[in-house]
Amino acid sequence: MGAGVDQQVAEEGIGRSAASGVLWLAAQKWVVRVSGFATLVVLTRTVTPREFGVVAAAMTFVPMIYLLSDLGFSTYLLQTPQVDRRSLSTAFWTSVAAGALLSAGLWFVAPLVAEAFRIPDLVPVLRALVLSVVPTVLAGVPLALLRRSMRFRAVAVQALVAAVLAQTVAVVVALRGGGVWALVSQVVVAQWVIAVLAWRGARWVPSFWLSPRQFREMASFGLRVSSVDFVAMSRLWAESWIITVTLGPSALGLLNIGQRLVQVAQDLAAASLVPVSTVVFARVRQSNGRLLATYVKALGVAYSVVSPFMLLIVVTAPALVPLLFGEEWRASVAPAQALAVAGIITLGAMLDHGLFYGLGRPGSWLAYAVVVDAATVATTAVAVQFGLTGVAVGFVGVAAAATIARWVIVGRLLGLRTRVVARPFLTVLVPTTVTAAAGALVFRALEHASWPWLAVLLTAAVTVVVNVVMLRLLAASIVRDAVGIVPVPERYVSRVRRILRLEPVGAA
Repeated sequence: MGAGVDQQVAEEGIGRSAASGVLWLAAQKWVVRVSGFATLVVLTRTVTPREFGVVAAAMTFVPMIYLLSDLGFSTYLLQTPQVDRRSLSTAFWTSVAAGALLSAGLWFVAPLVAEAFRIPDLVPVLRALVLSVVPTVLAGVPLALLRRSMRFRAVAVQALVAAVLAQTVAVVVALRGGGVWALVSQVVVAQWVIAVLAWRGARWVPSFWLSPRQFREMASFGLRVSSVDFVAMSRLWAESWIITVTLGPSALGLLNIGQRLVQVAQDLAAASLVPVSTVVFARVRQSNGRLLATYVKALGVAYSVVSPFMLLIVVTAPALVPLLFGEEWRASVAPAQALAVAGIITLGAMLDHGLFYGLGRPGSWLAYAVVVDAATVATTAVAVQFGLTGVAVGFVGVAAAATIARWVIVGRLLGLRTRVVARPFLTVLVPTTVTAAAGALVFRALEHASWPWLAVLLTAAVTVVVNVVMLRLLAASIVRDAVGIVPVPERYVSRVRRILRLEPVGAA
């Protein structure tokens, strides 16, 4: 009896920590993304699509250096039951050595990369971005320590401060005619500020006491983790290369803006769940019933929260993109719409990624990632002949097939029927379809109005209201779950429940 009570108390503590983590990470994501989006609006008025494309091409390589330098050790530190100073120091010094070697390598191969992309001015950009590798490597272990101890508030504040400072620098450089260097400076400044604040917050000092045994254990796990992300990075590199050599760097820049618009919407809604979910799934994996309930609930809530954001992009992009970024970026409309549809379909992958890592099964996720990313590259190679719209629509097709396959894989992992895993998506599908139709009707009626912003705002209002009403009518349990996990005072939660006529779980 006592053990059961202790377990319940422990699980409730994890839940409270997770809820607090979601609050802080969500707040950080909101502020960073809103301020970052405002920065992006300014930058698109002064930086050309070609310059965005040059940096986008460079950023297909630099994250690879981040990834290979980390070697997956930071993820290992998150999910392993225990860590000590020796294992932390082993992870740190290994990453530092790998980062130094890879940074030097990137510096020397930059001309070859530029030649492959047919962009001569890619060389100085790549070499400048090497300056962001050092702080990223140095911050790996301190950030893992903060996340492991569920100090999400500290992580959120650090990211917020870094983002605001980096965005300020980028705007100043852009307004002074810096062009591509505004984007480069934003990346470098952000990484250095995060590194300094992470070390200050972790209050940890590495030793030179290393463990070959622990290195082998971390490397075995980290190799699989790094392989998963390396496959994704390779896919991004291949896609960018195909688009650049076929359509030019300006096309890559236009696609990049569409991707950023969708990413902002995703981050505002649900991306903060990913780092929290990895830790929480790792903590509750011994309780199969709790794991299943947590997963299904999180999936339903994520779909219901993110869908309205994606739908708003799909419906209003023809007016929204030119209003925000200028007529020069109108070619980003169709890619943004297609990517928003794909964003709804692939949303479950965000939580599934955390699920597999939290359960210590990165190898299974690797096999899935290899197949999906290979299919994505092959589709891009064929679809690029139809322009950016063809590329984005092709991604939607791959996303749909990959989602169905993922339902089967997750079902086997958790011992669930495929239809149980698919249920949250299928439950939200009807409300989403009705909401999209209502939003499209309103936007079409208003798109030729004298004030384009009025059409966008009214469409947004209708989209939110219709979506909430449809979810309440067809998926009340998902709405109840969403309201229940919102980390706000109970009186506000109770008020929302009364308005929506939601009975708390367990009510008579």
